[in-house]
Formats: sequence, structure tokens, C-alpha cells
Amino acid sequence: MTATVTTVSREASESPRGNRNPRGGIRIRARGLRMLPLLPSVLLLALFLAGPILWSFYISFTDTALTGRAAKSPSFVGLENYADLLSDPDFPLSLWLTVVFVVASAVIGQNLLGLGIALLQDRVNRVSRAVISTIVVAAWVLPEIVAAFAAYAYFAKDGTLNQLLGAVGISGPNWLFDFPMLAIVLANIWRGTAFSMMIYQAALNDVPPEITEAAVIDGANGFQKLIFVTIPMIRGSIATNLMLITLQTLAVFTLIWVMTQGGPGMASSTLPVLAYQEAFKFQQIGYGAAIAVVMLLIGAVFSVVYIRALRPGRDA
Repeated sequence: MTATVTTVSREASESPRGNRNPRGGIRIRARGLRMLPLLPSVLLLALFLAGPILWSFYISFTDTALTGRAAKSPSFVGLENYADLLSDPDFPLSLWLTVVFVVASAVIGQNLLGLGIALLQDRVNRVSRAVISTIVVAAWVLPEIVAAFAAYAYFAKDGTLNQLLGAVGISGPNWLFDFPMLAIVLANIWRGTAFSMMIYQAALNDVPPEITEAAVIDGANGFQKLIFVTIPMIRGSIATNLMLITLQTLAVFTLIWVMTQGGPGMASSTLPVLAYQEAFKFQQIGYGAAIAVVMLLIGAVFSVVYIRALRPGRDA
């Protein structure tokens, strides 16, 4: 009798597990088959995106150089490049200039101007909307090197801006020498605002009109409608836009190099310019890779902050 009860109890305890395993195996296989079409994309991402990033991490721990013994047989030096970076007097200045460049030109300039233009386009007729979109997008569709030369020609000592100021009797400064950061910040705003504008245009089109109409009926004015209705409803688009333009701006090199080459002195030498100079001018590839890794970490910090602060469903 005891043996029978034990057998029944064992069957009762093992039966569910025995029934789950086949179903679980089928689900796992079905999930694997559904993921199979993604395999080529995953392999390509690993090869062309993750691969170079991991290689940069590895190079940053070596003394790899463009020429000499270290070019032929680089040695593992551990954290030496990062220790040298912390003791380099140019690094804190470049880090500060990078933060200023990103915050002023992307977070404030491109983001707010793009949102403002998108809101403005909701209030104008179709012809005005087309003209505004064409003017704003024209700078964005230019190849980066062409936009950089155009910005250089505009801010040069004898450039377009000083010609316009001279026409009204004002003698303009040498913008690229006296105010290099201001010049590259304005150039990057001009170059990248179209991207933010298009992101916000798409987001505003998805805001249900009945909600904004209900806010108007409740007595909300335009500013209150923007702050308490529109912005909370496009919070996800704001986070996406901020993250993308921050990462794009962190990587801006051609615009700065063509306009100022990081000068005068180190006055506009952001981290991409510093990494280029260390890696290819002074031929210290490992040291330049360490600077690139720092840029990756800065981009990751900005991304985490945006996602956590503006994720949908989070209370303001």
C-alpha cells in the first residue's frame, strides 16, 4: 500500500514536469526558428559594429603606433594610456570643449530650434511650410565636407558674414580666430537642425487632436497646452532625438577640422580632434584609441540619462 502511494505521488510530481519539457522544447525551437532570419543581421552588426568597438578597446591597452617598433609588434601596456590621458593637460580642456559643443549645439540648439520650427509649421499654410522645410533641410542634405566649406566661407575673416556686417557699417571680428567655439556651434546648429525638425514633425502628427482640443476647452493657453499636453505625449520622441543628435554631435570631426583644425591653439579641439591628432599626427594609435573609448563612455552616459529621464510612462 505504501509503495503504491509512493509510486502515485512520484508520478503526480513528475507528470507535470514530464509534460512541460516537451512543450518547452517545442517553444524554444519555434522561438529559435523565428529568430533565424535575424541571424545575418546579427552577424553583420557583430562584424562591422561590435568588432571595431572591441578592437578599439583592445588597442587602447597597447602601445600601438603608426611607425617604428610598436607598429610592428605592439605591447600590452594595461591602463598606461588612460593614466597618461588623465595627466595630459590638453585632455580636461578637450573634454570640457566637447561637453560645451554637445550641449550648446545639439541639446539646446538643434533640439529646441527643431521643436520650435516643427511647432511653427503647424500654424502656417502649405506654401510657407514647404519653403521653411526646404531652407532647413538644404543644410542637412549637403555632404558634410561641402557644409563644412560653406560654414568656413561664411565665418572667415573676409567671409559672407563680415561682408553683410560691412554693408551696414559694422566691422566684424575674425570669427574663426576670436570666437572659434561660437562659430562651430552655430555651424553645427545650422547643419543638424533639420533632423530634429523632422523627428518632431512626425511626433506632433501622432498627437490626437481631440486631446489638444479638450485642453483648449478647459481653458489652457498655448504655452500650457505645449507644456502639459504636447511635450508629455512626445516624450519618447524627445528622448530618441536627444540621444541621436548627441551621438552624432559627439562624432563631429570634419566640420571642426575644416573650420578651425581645433585652433587657434587648443581653443576648439574637441575629443574627436584630439584623438585624430594623437593617433595620426603624433602616430600614437593606442593613445588615440583610449580617447575614442572615453568618447564611447560619454555617449553611453548621455544615452542612459536620456532613456531614464524621458522614458514613456515616467512621471515628470
